[in-house]
Parts: sequence; structure tokens; C-alpha cells
Amino acid sequence: MLKMLQYNWQIREEWFAWCEQISAEELLRQRSGGVGSILRTLYHIIDVEWSWIQIIQGKPDDPVPFEEYMSLERIKELSASFHGEVELFLSTWTDEMDGTRIINPSDQKEYTAGEILRHVIAHEIHHIGQLSVWSRELGLAPISPNFIGRGIR
Repeated sequence: MLKMLQYNWQIREEWFAWCEQISAEELLRQRSGGVGSILRTLYHIIDVEWSWIQIIQGKPDDPVPFEEYMSLERIKELSASFHGEVELFLSTWTDEMDGTRIINPSDQKEYTAGEILRHVIAHEIHHIGQLSVWSRELGLAPISPNFIGRGIR
């Protein structure tokens, strides 16, 4: 699973770089589908990953308000601030942890830690697809979603 998360992180960084060619106004413009805007979508990806990792670790999931991260630079800072802890935790992942039962505090439903991680992976890939659609609407090439050739082995 770590390889797929590394893939997501690499793609995310490429989308951050892609966003540098877009005005702040365009990054915040409301769009159809997804969670509303390019910037809010990137924020949402980061927030969901962080929240679930906190829940898996039994830590409090303190909300981070989007209003504090309404620029590309702030979104990049948010991603970087969470990344080290997420990567460190996932580098210690074992097959035994996959079946660990987790109660989601928000809905009191039980999931396995592996199920949650697979959701986090698929969730980011889903939203990256939305960013790709929006990039084409702007007349720009999207980031390549190919796993092959990224050096993740």
C-alpha cells in the first residue's frame, strides 16, 4: 500500500506545480462536480488522508478549516506539514495491521485499517480524475496518471 500512497503523493506534488500556472482566482473558482474548486479539491484530498490516518492511530481528528488555506502556497504547506508523520506511520505498516479494527468516531461504524487505507488511496485517485477534467476545460494538459515510469518500485 505504501507504493500506492507514494504514487498519490508524487501526483499531488505534480498537481501543485501544475497549479502554479493558474491564477488564484481560477484556483478558487466554483466548478461543477467534485468539491467545488481546484484548491478546495486539493485541500479535501489532504484533509481526508490526514483525518483517516489520525483515526487509524487512535489520535484526535481535529478539523483544519479550509478558510485558513485558501492559497496554493498554504495548501502546499498543509500537505508538507502532515506528510512526514503520515509517511513515518505508513513506513511501519505491517500485514497484521491491515486487519486492525477501527471505529470511526464520526459515524461509529467499524472498518479495518487496511480498508481505510485503500479508501484513502482510491479517494485521492478519484479526485485527481476530477482535476484532470477541469484542466482540460481550461485548455491545459492534465498531469499524467501513469504509475509506470515513476520510479516507484
